Amino acid sequence: MRILISDYSGHPFQVQLSRELARRGHLVMHMFFAGFQTPKGNLVRQEQDPETFDITYVNLGETFRKDSFVRRRQQEVQVGELMAAKLRGFKPDLVISSNAPLDTQRVFQKAADEIGAKFIFWLQDIYSEGISRVVPRKLPVVGHAAAAFYRWLEFTMLRNSDRVVAITQDFVPILTAKGVKAEQISVVENWAPLDELPRHARENDWAAIHMHPSALRYVYSGTLGYKHDPSLLHDIARRLPEAHVHVFSEGEPASALAREVAEAGTPNLTVHPWVPFADLPRMLSGADVFVAMIEEEAGVYSVPSKILTYLTVGRPILASVPAENLAARLISHHDAGRVMPPSEREAFLQAAVDLAQSEVRRRAMGNNGRAYAERAFDITAIADHFERILGEIA
Repeated sequence: MRILISDYSGHPFQVQLSRELARRGHLVMHMFFAGFQTPKGNLVRQEQDPETFDITYVNLGETFRKDSFVRRRQQEVQVGELMAAKLRGFKPDLVISSNAPLDTQRVFQKAADEIGAKFIFWLQDIYSEGISRVVPRKLPVVGHAAAAFYRWLEFTMLRNSDRVVAITQDFVPILTAKGVKAEQISVVENWAPLDELPRHARENDWAAIHMHPSALRYVYSGTLGYKHDPSLLHDIARRLPEAHVHVFSEGEPASALAREVAEAGTPNLTVHPWVPFADLPRMLSGADVFVAMIEEEAGVYSVPSKILTYLTVGRPILASVPAENLAARLISHHDAGRVMPPSEREAFLQAAVDLAQSEVRRRAMGNNGRAYAERAFDITAIADHFERILGEIA
């Protein structure tokens, strides 16, 4: 088949799927939005890539305004138009779209329909749920109307898709309650690309240069946004002055955290820029404990995929995550770290202390997480699942 896989964010595991499908003989174009500020995956053609695989991207030629609701919406429509132009040029039989904001997805899905391509909505987050919680607070007058519009838009697009691939079973009752037919939905949990994230020694050449040489290292890597509480990272540093908190992130929330730390005089928290994907395995391997967080209001509608990357490295995860979230269940069920609800801040900080005090426990939890990743992140089995879905709707 001629397949266009569009991952707006450019994350690692989506492009791994594109490469695997291309190795199986499909003609695959992988597309992403280069201007979206988030850690990226392996988005450059490699010498060993099959001839049936290619990568393309769209860009605006200006800064993406995440902080402005009106300008951001305008830009997201523009991105959708640029993606739609690429789609029309490639003329795929089938489109898989992941992580696209709703205004982008609306334009993109319409273009797929116009050329007769089958459309798979790869549902990573239920965006309208997040919009309904955030926008009315920021725009009290028109926010509720905007939230209602985006709820209508998202579930209309989901109902109109040839298939919805949901990343967690938790999404299914939400979808069916909004009129998405059960037979339209497939569940494929997210993963991380094991073959691209090899484990290194803690004291590897990258970590030795960029990370504190002797202190216990708590590492947060990924975006910081409305679903996160960066002050938790500052609290870990204050509670454990003998440890060092390394935050790898960019954008205004990361800059605000850096300013807060500088003003407070907290020497054991450092905010770093994101590292290139080629350096990511050595950076992650330099950690002793990974930190993950998502706010209570995110509930089940958003699953932090960074946790899956953490699992591959074999370090324990300290998470402030709602108990009903899939990520919380994974960590707890496989004894891969400590999980506390966001409302239990003191218990979260005590868990940080407990992990600092037991190297044996940290090693056991890290090994548990890695063992789960080796069982669950088999790209051959995952691609088999996707091929079955593609065959059903092609």
